[in-house]
Amino acid sequence: MGWEQGMVLAMLMVIVTCLLTTRIKPAYLFAGAAFVGFQTGMIDLPALAGNFTNSSLLTLVLLILASIALEKTRLISWVGRQISEGGHSSVVAKLGLSTAFLSSFTNNTAVVVSLIGAVKRNQRHAPSKLLIPLSYAAILGGTLTLIGTSTNLIINSFVEDVGLPSLGFFAPTGIGLAVLLIGLTILIPLSHFLPSYDDSGQDELPYFLEARVEGGTPLVGKTVTENGLRALRRLFLAELLRDGKTIAPVCPNTKLQAGDTLLFCGDVESVTTLQEINGLQLFGQHHLNGQTMMEVIVSHSAGIRGKTLKNVKFREQFDAVVVAIRRGHERLAGGLGNIELHAGDTLIIVPGKSFHEKRQKLNREFVLVNGLDSSARLDSTKSLAVLAGFMAAILAALSDVLPIIKGLTAYILLLLATGVISFTELRRQFPLDIVVIVGSALSLAQLMISSGLSERMGNLLMTSFNGWGMYGALIAVYLLTLVLTELVTNNAAAALSFPISYSLAMGYGADPMPFIMAVLFGASASFISPYGYQTNLLVYSVGNYKLKDYLRIGFPISVVYSVVVLTLIPLLFPF
Repeated sequence: MGWEQGMVLAMLMVIVTCLLTTRIKPAYLFAGAAFVGFQTGMIDLPALAGNFTNSSLLTLVLLILASIALEKTRLISWVGRQISEGGHSSVVAKLGLSTAFLSSFTNNTAVVVSLIGAVKRNQRHAPSKLLIPLSYAAILGGTLTLIGTSTNLIINSFVEDVGLPSLGFFAPTGIGLAVLLIGLTILIPLSHFLPSYDDSGQDELPYFLEARVEGGTPLVGKTVTENGLRALRRLFLAELLRDGKTIAPVCPNTKLQAGDTLLFCGDVESVTTLQEINGLQLFGQHHLNGQTMMEVIVSHSAGIRGKTLKNVKFREQFDAVVVAIRRGHERLAGGLGNIELHAGDTLIIVPGKSFHEKRQKLNREFVLVNGLDSSARLDSTKSLAVLAGFMAAILAALSDVLPIIKGLTAYILLLLATGVISFTELRRQFPLDIVVIVGSALSLAQLMISSGLSERMGNLLMTSFNGWGMYGALIAVYLLTLVLTELVTNNAAAALSFPISYSLAMGYGADPMPFIMAVLFGASASFISPYGYQTNLLVYSVGNYKLKDYLRIGFPISVVYSVVVLTLIPLLFPF
């Protein structure tokens, strides 16, 4: 073994060991390996820079940035409404199909981030009954197309890097459809065994919100109970204002009238919950259209202390709309605009374009100004425009009218120009870790191939599976990738497995496509561990899950998924 092979092997061992035994971020480990390769002269600067500007990597970054706008559309509200109706099996089926469809055309991690709030806000089922199915459906949906998951695009980067033609947009679709349908068929009954970890009873500081019943809507003429306003999770209907009179407490059989003002107590997510109820107009609704919400705390020296929102003309003075107020555990009363502001009050606001230009006034009036992950929903017209624009970019790429990078770049610039998203949002959600991991992983894969290490490891696998033939080697590659995915991360697994699989294909003189597909589907086969795949990790803490919850549901799905994949790969991609 030459010094280059020894050096690359040492880097691989350090990366895998650190990923398994430490909490060092994968981005640091892969960046360190790329740095060592550059410093030792094994990879030159043009090649290193080229890996960080790879077309598949740029496509992935643009898809993640475009998803900022997609998260604000009414599409997420529509999915939220679907999972609020029906029995558990029906809800899991609808959630699974809609999540898988969305995940096939945009990054599946972004889809899960968008839908976690909708799952938490659903009124019928504990979030812990739905969040693992949400994650698994996103994983399965991500295998449907080339752009469904970051792993697919990373593997395409490796494919292009070794001089092979780029994978087609629908290259994994045949196998992906099979694993999706069979996976959901198993997931629906298994989801009944998930625990009911319901955090709706947690003692949290309540926000005070106001909404008005609009005329000519389904809410008018029905009781509070018939409209489902008594069973809202983490949101309590405290008062009703009608013709200058206060009705408190609000009886379940109280019929709503047009113009009624409803006063609620809830958490930050309640702002979006009320926006999604057809017939309710949230306080300040006319000024909400996709902006990112912020949290501010009234200062002891603020000039707005002792005054109401109406008196200080809050919107005109700060170019921001207050949608919720919190004062410790105190239950506030009266209309939102008539509450006298006190020092220490926390306000949830939706800022306008000139809000941040009033820095001196903000520093005087507020102690703290925090950005929140929540955004106001876009109105129906803008939602349709955002969705149509995204689909136009994808269809233009599929029909070879415009490369996907150019289409998505134009789309994002248009979103910025129309104010749907801001540079602040792009900066905050720019996937720097993914860029570092993918660019560095490409460099590491190049070193494994150029040093001959991947060929040596491939020959070792061929010797170990002597007598099993190419199909045995295919199974070995798949299982290696699957185990690495569960133990480390999906992106790291793809980076470590691809060079070996490619060298195996070359060693057998076979078409590399079946081996590439084994890596692609193996890297998305994370169902047993919460740590191997980003979507699993996202729902882990939100659902208050334990490791045994993933094992109980994930193990049978992982076995069936593997059987389907290993059966179909040789049929659809012959050696």
